[in-house]
Amino acid sequence: MLDTQAKPTASARRGTTLIGLNALALSLFLAFGLHAPHAQAQEAPVAISIAAQPLAAALEKLGAQAGLQIFYLPEAVKGINAPSVSGSLTADQALSRLLAGTGLEFRRNGKNVSLSRPVQGETTQLAPVRVVGRELSTEGSGSYTVQATAAATGLRLSPRETPQSVSVVTRQQLDDMNLTKLGDTFRTVTGIATTMSDIDRTDIYSRGFFVDNYQYDGVPVETKNDFFGTSNFDPVLYDRIEIVRGATGLMTGAGNPGASVNMVRKRASSDVFTGSASVGVGSWDHHRGTIDLSTPLNKDGTVRARVAGMMEERDSYIDRYHTRNRAWLATAEADLTPDTTVRVGVEHQAKRPTGVTWGGLPTLDSNGQDLDWRRSFSIGADWTNWNTTSSTFYAGLDHRFENGWSLKATVSRLESKYDSKLIYLMGHPNPITGQGMSTMLNNSYQELDQNSGSLEVSGPFNAFGQEHEAFVGLMGSKAIYRYGSQPPLGNSPVGNIFQWDGSYPEPAWGEFQALGEQETRQNAVYGALRLSLSDSLKLIVGGRQTNWKRVAGQDTMKHHVFTPYAGLLYDINENFTAYASYTDIFQPQSYRDANGSYLDPVQGKSYELGLKSEHFEGRLNTSLALFRIEQDNVAEQDGDKTVPGTPDFAYRGAKGVTSEGFELQASGEIQPGWQLSAGFSRTLVRNAEGGAFQPFRPQNLAHLQTSYVVPGTEGKLSVGGGLQWRSHIYTDRKVAPNIEARREQGSIVLANVMAHYRFSSSLSAQLNVNNLFDKKYVDLVSDSQGFYGAPQKIMLTMKYQF
Repeated sequence: MLDTQAKPTASARRGTTLIGLNALALSLFLAFGLHAPHAQAQEAPVAISIAAQPLAAALEKLGAQAGLQIFYLPEAVKGINAPSVSGSLTADQALSRLLAGTGLEFRRNGKNVSLSRPVQGETTQLAPVRVVGRELSTEGSGSYTVQATAAATGLRLSPRETPQSVSVVTRQQLDDMNLTKLGDTFRTVTGIATTMSDIDRTDIYSRGFFVDNYQYDGVPVETKNDFFGTSNFDPVLYDRIEIVRGATGLMTGAGNPGASVNMVRKRASSDVFTGSASVGVGSWDHHRGTIDLSTPLNKDGTVRARVAGMMEERDSYIDRYHTRNRAWLATAEADLTPDTTVRVGVEHQAKRPTGVTWGGLPTLDSNGQDLDWRRSFSIGADWTNWNTTSSTFYAGLDHRFENGWSLKATVSRLESKYDSKLIYLMGHPNPITGQGMSTMLNNSYQELDQNSGSLEVSGPFNAFGQEHEAFVGLMGSKAIYRYGSQPPLGNSPVGNIFQWDGSYPEPAWGEFQALGEQETRQNAVYGALRLSLSDSLKLIVGGRQTNWKRVAGQDTMKHHVFTPYAGLLYDINENFTAYASYTDIFQPQSYRDANGSYLDPVQGKSYELGLKSEHFEGRLNTSLALFRIEQDNVAEQDGDKTVPGTPDFAYRGAKGVTSEGFELQASGEIQPGWQLSAGFSRTLVRNAEGGAFQPFRPQNLAHLQTSYVVPGTEGKLSVGGGLQWRSHIYTDRKVAPNIEARREQGSIVLANVMAHYRFSSSLSAQLNVNNLFDKKYVDLVSDSQGFYGAPQKIMLTMKYQF
């Protein structure tokens, strides 16, 4: 039996009538025709699009698209194929078409459906055998939202029940926008500012802070920098990407207080053979192929396997760049009992680019005037490269107890490495001669290996006449970071930068020098309680005790830090919930004080107040959040004092950056067949003196992404697109002793469009056009450099569904 949807929470079971629609909902949705459904006997139709396939797989897709839980015995549907069903249909109509000629009948009780087979003039209902242990997937849902996530607290909660700002990029969004890099994915997330620092790295900021907290299936990963290519990873291997904004120390341990990112991998959950393959061609000789196959490995489907992969080769809009990229995932799962599932898997990502850039282009000349480069101009030389490889081996066990509690155990090993030959250009060129630039040459190799393990239990309990939930976990990790380089033996002058053509000669390199090794260990116990103070009032309290240790050569840093979490939620009515929360996070630092001791970690304190809502039984979610983040114990130089026994200046802890603002967000289905993801954020970041901090990050951001199943096409044609807007940015720079200048980039709007057409139940085509109006703009990377965004890009993809 298949359970196509998680059991609805108390809030998700509430009525679908929109009550007291406030100014937030009106401002976000009035332009899109959001209306309240009227109570009526006839069920409203929804957009259904299901290809011809085995009945079990078709029922799974119908359950996701219509929000149903469908119960049946596997033997009842075995060997039965379902026809294609598409169009604007009620759930009953779609079920009738899928089951036509099978001899099966269905009974509905709200959103619950059970299948039955008439026997000798009577109806014998098939006893529902419920499988609840598999993770809820966004694949096949067609939705831009999720029913539940555990990314913020470890408790499986709906977005409305989570007292923190959460965004989820679903599989449908990834496919609709043809997103092939994580860095591009974050451009579609509320409150996330992205900057291309060079062709292979996208820096990600949330609420004014660099995002350095990454997880894979909920397992935190040590993040040294983006030199290992994380922002260039291909999302083809993931079911969804979850982003929690604000401090996330409860679930991630050490890090910055801006946000955390959790990549949820695809899983081997299908007990019938299914899959897809695609080929795509696009601008700049972009050729791409993908495959994704799932299959049972035994007769009963209790052992399953899945492989997914991608191969691509492409040039770029910048000169001389070329890359070959590979990504693949292989995973298997086995149901040892109806309540116990084990899984193993391997994920691999590899990039082999040549003609790469390191950093951007100078934005000002030596007179302080703006430099306007052609977008194809590249500082990459013919010999530059940046090879990255990342492999993760993982295993897990899930067990469901009869009392509703569950246990989850995971282990993983990450092996990342990169080697590169790079050139970095510094300075401000003379506007006439192009002279004045200098080089920094780099030939380096780095490795990062991490072993991680965690054990988590969660479940409900009753006390004082109410049902509550608890979650507790143990984790441990050990990361070893090694790095070394070959120094250049001399270099050549740059000459006239305006005549740069990549022919700059590669220097001779010296012997490899191992520069060092760092070992970082984190062990933690963490947990949370969701207490029902009344039917309408919920309190979430939790904490994490982390033991953190880093050894680098003869230096050892140790910290024992407790991270608290608190959130209060009040259900105003059937649709709206108000909340307030406090979280924090710590970031170790290597500065010493006047006594020779390392400073305590920087602490990021995050306060949030908001209003959340859900409509149409959770198919549409909205939120309004007001936030404030304060940094404390940031290192500042302690006058002229020095560290004992060294010439190094001593430091002391002080107040740091303060960030405050608000975010509006909406995601999900606003009308049958019409999906939407939209958001607006405003963030004001100030340094300790109250001045603007990094004004080359935009204060205001907005995005809109939508897709629509065109009526009258029987679900064959979908169209969509999106807009991304960011406000004015600038940087001030002293280009000479007596010349100060400002480089600005005005507000920009980027548009993209999509059209998807299904020729048959198996074959479809999709056209994506990014930067539709070919807007030229520059990302200001720092106070001296910038990087031009991509021109208009076209991609055509043909996909075959097995």
